[in-house]
Amino acid sequence: MEKNQNINCWEYLKCGREPGGENADELGICPAADDKSFNGINSGKCGGRICWAVAGTCCSGKIQGTFAEKRDTCLNCDFYKKVQEQEGKADRHTKFLRYITKNYRNPVFNKMEYRRIKAGERFITQGEAKDEAFIIHQGSCLVIVEKDGELFPVDHYGEGDIAGGLGILTGEPRRAHVEAETDMEVWVLKKAQFDDISKNDPDILTFLTEIVADRLDSRRPTGYRMVGKYISTDIIGRGGFSIVYKGLHKGLNMPVAIKMMRHDMVMNENFLTSFRNEAKIIANLNHENIIKVYDIEERFKTVFIIMEHVSGKSLADMIKHLKTIPFDLTINFLYQICSALSYAHKNGIIHRDINPTNIIVQKNDHLKILDFGLACPIGTEDYGNTGTAFYMSPEQIEGSPVDPRTDIYALGIVAYEMVTGQKSFPEDDLINILDMHLNRDIPDPAEIVPQLPEGLRRFIIKACQRNPDNRYENAEKAMEALKPLIKKAEINKNNLAFEKKKMSAFFLIYNDEHQLALNRLMDDFSVRVRNMGVEFKIADFHDL
Repeated sequence: MEKNQNINCWEYLKCGREPGGENADELGICPAADDKSFNGINSGKCGGRICWAVAGTCCSGKIQGTFAEKRDTCLNCDFYKKVQEQEGKADRHTKFLRYITKNYRNPVFNKMEYRRIKAGERFITQGEAKDEAFIIHQGSCLVIVEKDGELFPVDHYGEGDIAGGLGILTGEPRRAHVEAETDMEVWVLKKAQFDDISKNDPDILTFLTEIVADRLDSRRPTGYRMVGKYISTDIIGRGGFSIVYKGLHKGLNMPVAIKMMRHDMVMNENFLTSFRNEAKIIANLNHENIIKVYDIEERFKTVFIIMEHVSGKSLADMIKHLKTIPFDLTINFLYQICSALSYAHKNGIIHRDINPTNIIVQKNDHLKILDFGLACPIGTEDYGNTGTAFYMSPEQIEGSPVDPRTDIYALGIVAYEMVTGQKSFPEDDLINILDMHLNRDIPDPAEIVPQLPEGLRRFIIKACQRNPDNRYENAEKAMEALKPLIKKAEINKNNLAFEKKKMSAFFLIYNDEHQLALNRLMDDFSVRVRNMGVEFKIADFHDL
């Protein structure tokens, strides 16, 4: 839109608190101008169009409070009304009404109820389970998440939008309140009606699924969501195929990460199979440098992988912040990654996507490898050219069978990046990157970092050989090459991933009448765990 059409709050209210504004140094930049969580409506030049949704803004010369405290004033503000009118008329790809009325789809409305909603009426309530959605014919409404006793406006729907689409798609309880800002006229679409329509016109199902997937990726606060035994709270990660939420096991009060496959990706059978396989693969791995999978849930028309919650920062972020990783720390990290890869390879699994974004650095420099979404059995032919281009081995690019040396190549490229702070082939064009991996040796890292220890230089060059036969045969061989470097650098071995014994304990509090049944249960349990090679001991505590 033109500037005079898409006006923002500081242009309208003349507060001077925009970035570079006359009052920005004295009063600070307006929080609405700095908020990046509203995609589309609040970006670029129009960075202050959601002042009503952000606490601490300045209006009429006064600093405002939270949305709940200022909502009556905001809803009656001329600037607010102007923004909502513009957004309601915006030609967005998510306008459901425009989609279903094109190509003569008007018969969709034949059996729908037509309803009028008064301004101020809450017609969707967070937490309720309803089987209907509302297609907006006229008017607009506000989407509000209630969380920890506070109200957070998260979205705005206008003419042509659909409210409550998640409910008719997945059947789960409402994730937010929806309140009419103006008088509204809507069509009420029942789930049974939508199911009938989508059977005859699968494109409508696809379109609604894309809308839902987009809305679930909101950068605004999200409502709590029950996923089986788990509660999802906040989004902590995003990818092209999935969204990762911070979560909690509601019975054990244990923090978890909940990885949800995007609803639009579930419709792709190949992605769905890959997502399920990721859960099964990691669930069978038990190594301190590999993220643990606790559970898998299939509900709400998608799949959730319940994983260990890992705090820390990605290796990619660490490289970006530090520019290069100190040599001793690089050797430490490489050894930990090799230990994890060795374990996975012994279990017949190739990761296929080792790169800095999939490696989390925790406290005490302990690493965790994430994202086994592309993992596969040893010997798989890589027809899909799967992986991240900057780290793909020549055999991956060619679609040849992969083996442990494939992960070794990616590890070498990661090592190059750690010590130089640069990509081995710093190209933007995907085809050129793949071509370089196929036809060029990586540059000598010592040319960029002359002080690079010779042993580490040799490790990187050998790991990155284009011919797999010239690389380390497996991760164990790579670890052997790193051990002299560890000794020379006098790295604290307590931080390294040498194999250690672990112990888990649980307690049963019971009465005498439970003793016989528990004895039988423990006998069966002890046989099972001992068959796995796990030592099992019981200690009794009396008279608690």
